[in-house]
Amino acid sequence: MSEQADRAKRFLALHEGEKPLLLPNPWDRGSAKLLAALGFEALATTSSGAAATLGRLDGAMTAEEAIASAAEIVEATDLPVSADLENGFADDPEGVAQTVRLALAVGLAGASIEDYSGREEAPFYEIGHAAERVAAAAEAAHGGPARLVLTARAENHLRGVDDLGDTIARLQAYEEAGADVLYAPGLRGLDDIRQVVSSVERPVNVLAFPGLPSVPELAAAGVRRVSVGGAFAFAALGATVEAARELIEDGTYGYLERTGLGLRIARPVFTEEPEEATA
Repeated sequence: MSEQADRAKRFLALHEGEKPLLLPNPWDRGSAKLLAALGFEALATTSSGAAATLGRLDGAMTAEEAIASAAEIVEATDLPVSADLENGFADDPEGVAQTVRLALAVGLAGASIEDYSGREEAPFYEIGHAAERVAAAAEAAHGGPARLVLTARAENHLRGVDDLGDTIARLQAYEEAGADVLYAPGLRGLDDIRQVVSSVERPVNVLAFPGLPSVPELAAAGVRRVSVGGAFAFAALGATVEAARELIEDGTYGYLERTGLGLRIARPVFTEEPEEATA
C-alpha cells in the first residue's frame, strides 16, 4: 500500500473510534509540526488560516496556492491531512474533480468540498448541481489506486441561512453522491446536530463555535469529528495583537511570559535543518 493510501485508510478509521476525532487546523508547516507534537492523530488545513499567511481573507486563494499550502502541511508530519478545498475552485463537476486529483497527487488523505458558490446572486449551488459536483469529486477520490476521504459540506448555517431542512436534504444528497463524511459548519444547537446525525449514515463533522456543546455532549449525539477551522490561526494572530498593543500602549513586556510556553514546546519540535545546511 502506498504511503498516501495508508494515510487515507488511517484517516477514515479515525472516524470510527470510541470518541470523536479532534481535528485541528494548522495554517503552515510550523503549526502542523506543533499540533502533531501535542498528540493529535490527524490534521486538516484551513482556507481562512492559509489565506491569512498571505495577508488575504478567506476565499482569496487560487487552487494552486491552496494545494501548495496543503502540500507543505502534508510534508511536515506523518499524520493524515485533509485539505479545505473550498468549492473545489470550480463551478463545473469536472473542474472539481481535477482539483481533487491535484489533492491526491500531493499525498493528502482527505479533502472537503463545499456547496457555496461565492456569487452574490446565487450563493449556493442548486442541490442537484451540488450533488453532481460531489459525485465527480467522489469518483476522482475513490476511482484510482489511491483513495481520498471526501468530506461534503453544506454551507447554509455558516453563511447565515438557518434552514435545517435544506441542510439535511443537501447532506443526504451528498451522501448518496459518494461522500465519506458530511459537514454542516455553523450548527450549534444540540437538537439540530442530533437531527443531522440521525438523518444520515456517514460520519458527521461539526465546527467548533462559541456556544457549541462540549465534545462529550457531541459524542453522545453521535458526532464523529470536531474541527476548529481558522480558529487556532486567528487565536495566534490575536495573541500577537495583544502583545503588540502591550508594547506600544504600555511599554511593558508581560507577553514574554506566554512566549516561554511557546519556546519550550517549539524547541524540541523545530529541530530539522534544511538539507543544504547539513551537507
